[in-house]
Amino acid sequence: MLYMLALLQAAAAAGPDRGYGLIGAGIAAGLAVVGAGLGIGLIGGQATAGIARQPDATARIQTAMIIAAALVEGVALFVAVIAFLIQGKITF
Repeated sequence: MLYMLALLQAAAAAGPDRGYGLIGAGIAAGLAVVGAGLGIGLIGGQATAGIARQPDATARIQTAMIIAAALVEGVALFVAVIAFLIQGKITF
């Protein structure tokens, strides 16, 4: 969070052509984190509900949950790396 605040302060100090790119990189990183949090929260909640309904299928549900959570985290990491690359391409 502090990194994004510093990124927005740097964008405000930069010219309008460079500032928009930095703001876009900050928003992209923030949305990646929020999306990953929501996705993993939904996955965990639905897996818990499924295990409560069918305790005998616990192993299958947990395996599917871990795979889905890893895919969500992979996408979030990819978006965060792209946001940092965008930030690195902008020079002052």
